[in-house]
Amino acid sequence: MGEYEDTLKDIKETLGIIPGFMKALSGDVLVKDWGLWKKYSFTETEIPCKYREMIGLSAAANIKCPYYQAMHTAMAKFHGATDRELSEVYYLASLTARWSAMTHAQNYPYEKFKQELRQIGQYLVRQQCKEIRHVKNSKLS
Repeated sequence: MGEYEDTLKDIKETLGIIPGFMKALSGDVLVKDWGLWKKYSFTETEIPCKYREMIGLSAAANIKCPYYQAMHTAMAKFHGATDRELSEVYYLASLTARWSAMTHAQNYPYEKFKQELRQIGQYLVRQQCKEIRHVKNSKLS
C-alpha cells in the first residue's frame, strides 16, 4: 500500500468511516494533514484535549463555522467537557469578539493599548504580591 492508502486506512480505523470532506482533499494534502489532525484531536499534547476542543469551538464560533462548531462541541464532550463548561466557552467566545469589535470601532491606538496592558499587568502582579504577603502574615499570627 502507498502513503495515501495507508492514510485512508488509518482514518477509517480511527473514525470508523472516511468522511467525504477528507476524501475530497488532494492525496498529498490528506497525507500531510491527517497526522496532525489526529494528534491534535485525540492525543494529549501541551494543551489537554478537552481544552483544545473548547478553544477550537471558540474559534469556530467567531468565524461563524457551523461545521466546526458541531465538531468541536462533540469532541469537547467526548473529552469530558460538561454543559456548564461549554456554557462558559460560549460566553468567552462572544466576550473576545465583542470587546474586539468595540476597540476596533474606536480605532483605538494599538501602541497605547499595549502600554495600558503592560500597566495593568504590573498592577495585577503588585496586587498578587500583596495578597501573598497578607496570607503569609495571617498564618504567622
